[in-house]
Amino acid sequence: MSVEQARTRDAASVRTGSLQAWSVAVRPKSLLVALSPVLVGGTLGFARTSDIDWVAATLVLAAALLMQVITNMQNDVGYTVRGGERSGTRTGLPRATANGWLSVRHVRAGIVVAAIVATAIGIALVAWRGWPVLAIGVASLLAALAYMGGPRPIAYTPFGELTVFVFFGLVAVMGTDWVLTGGIGLTSALASVAIGSLAAAALAVNNHRDIAHDRLVGRRTFAVTFGEMGSRRLFTTLVALPFVLVPVIGHLEQAFGLLLPLLLLPAAWKLRRDFITSPRGLAFNEVLFATFRLELWFAALLSAGALLIPYTQR
Repeated sequence: MSVEQARTRDAASVRTGSLQAWSVAVRPKSLLVALSPVLVGGTLGFARTSDIDWVAATLVLAAALLMQVITNMQNDVGYTVRGGERSGTRTGLPRATANGWLSVRHVRAGIVVAAIVATAIGIALVAWRGWPVLAIGVASLLAALAYMGGPRPIAYTPFGELTVFVFFGLVAVMGTDWVLTGGIGLTSALASVAIGSLAAAALAVNNHRDIAHDRLVGRRTFAVTFGEMGSRRLFTTLVALPFVLVPVIGHLEQAFGLLLPLLLLPAAWKLRRDFITSPRGLAFNEVLFATFRLELWFAALLSAGALLIPYTQR
């Protein structure tokens, strides 16, 4: 069976308005991008202060997941409204609204509901930590909506990877640390760069895979703007940078446990090789999922190292 036949078969199995259709719009596998920074920010904050409020941590995680859900649904509906599927050359993951599995109106209603819930969580966190939380929340929500919304979506510019780096790395990790502890450690700041790089690498995979299609429909992504060679260099940098930072983080804390993410170096090297050699069609989606997994494992090992600091300090 060809890749195209498999895609047609999978599409035929999705019923209009079903939970499977909503799963296509929400993209659960991408939620790892939202989970990882909260895990890292929370554990590093706990390692520094030996204290954490689990209710606040749960609220922060819920808010982060909702931001990713909003981004995914906005991406689905915004791409359809702008006619992004019209050339028929896109080989990325299916979009629920483009395939008619969900209506644009229903997905937009889902975005509103998710935004209302996120706002309610934000109000609770404002009561816990003060008004700066509101600024973080509003900025994150606007970025989620602007990624594929408005007259000039971020997704149609070369700044998509930078936006992901900032909001799913710097803001998410350091914001989590600050909300839970009232401060931001230097280790958390460095870790935010590492996690943001891996989150941005996942988007770089998307944009590299779709470079030909995006050029046709007028999307000026980083890959389109700087070409395939520039896209490969960006991905290599984003995947390598976290492993450059790990020894620095371990040295700052004088803790061998924080070096655990270095165990993933062979997987990162293989991922880079697959990025360069994989065919550009649907098979490239496995590179995307592998990037999600690399970020989650990196976050899990770094978090484990943080919890082991009392036992592994030199």
